[in-house]
Amino acid sequence: MIRVEHLVKSFGTKLAVDDVSFTVERGEVLGFLGPNGAGKSTTMRIITGFYPPTSGQVSVGGFDIVESPIPAKRLIGYLPENAPGYADMTVYGFLGFAAELRGLRGSAKKQAIHRAVDTCFLDSVLYQTIDTLSKGYKHRTCLAQSIIHDPDILVLDEPTDGLDPNQKHEVRGLIKRMGENKAIVFSTHILEEVELACTRVIIIDRGRIVAAGTPEELKGRSQLAGAVRFTTHSASADALRQKLSPLAARTEVLADDHGRVVMRAYPRERGANMSLVGGVADLARRENWTLDEIHVEEGRLDEVFRSITLPDTVKVAA
Repeated sequence: MIRVEHLVKSFGTKLAVDDVSFTVERGEVLGFLGPNGAGKSTTMRIITGFYPPTSGQVSVGGFDIVESPIPAKRLIGYLPENAPGYADMTVYGFLGFAAELRGLRGSAKKQAIHRAVDTCFLDSVLYQTIDTLSKGYKHRTCLAQSIIHDPDILVLDEPTDGLDPNQKHEVRGLIKRMGENKAIVFSTHILEEVELACTRVIIIDRGRIVAAGTPEELKGRSQLAGAVRFTTHSASADALRQKLSPLAARTEVLADDHGRVVMRAYPRERGANMSLVGGVADLARRENWTLDEIHVEEGRLDEVFRSITLPDTVKVAA
């Protein structure tokens, strides 16, 4: 549905997007991650035809976005940054205007408005003017215009920006449901959203793709992935470290309070977490340690994101 090939975008001497390539198929939700200024919004604007590329090619539904922009844009629903809208229009009037721009008339227009209002929970503000809305409702109104024509492709730039926790939950669920039969690209700074809604993730930094994969694959790159965390009241931290040294690459004391020790042990090799957890359990039986809890930890996406995107000097300082 979306094919981006060797995409480059320059603004004068500033290289905003540097040789970016990826595809998005129907049924995929692609999370676009990166620090501020990484090139996320610029890439999304090129996909939607808002910016022309300096070089490279973008095709949407088989149509080149530069050579055949109209048929390509018919397939796209776009939520831009900052949720623009006409301040003096009511929500209903704005959605009707958006529906007409998409070629909807009569009963098809009314049905499209009703569907978008219902999907984005806008009933309570339907006849308010956009300038009177909260930031969250303005964003939901702009999200509603992006889906008014039930597009095959959605490009959503920070779709939960300005929403309260309940609204964020609703929109994440909406994206996940729509992603079952659409191709969706959305950018976010909230890593929890990536894990909850995305089937695939791209991390972009300084205009280049620096990591790609499923959320589980990226979490597997975390240092914490496969570490064994356990709690005991039966041994000192020093004794635990000494006994675990033949089994683990290193150990880390997370808490040592009134005889309660929480420790994390790291496997010597990737994928050796099950042998490590078994080794810790066997050692506990031999040494008569009582394990209050023991589990293998998942990787953390925020740690992977920081390790990839932070400069080395900042990592050392952190």
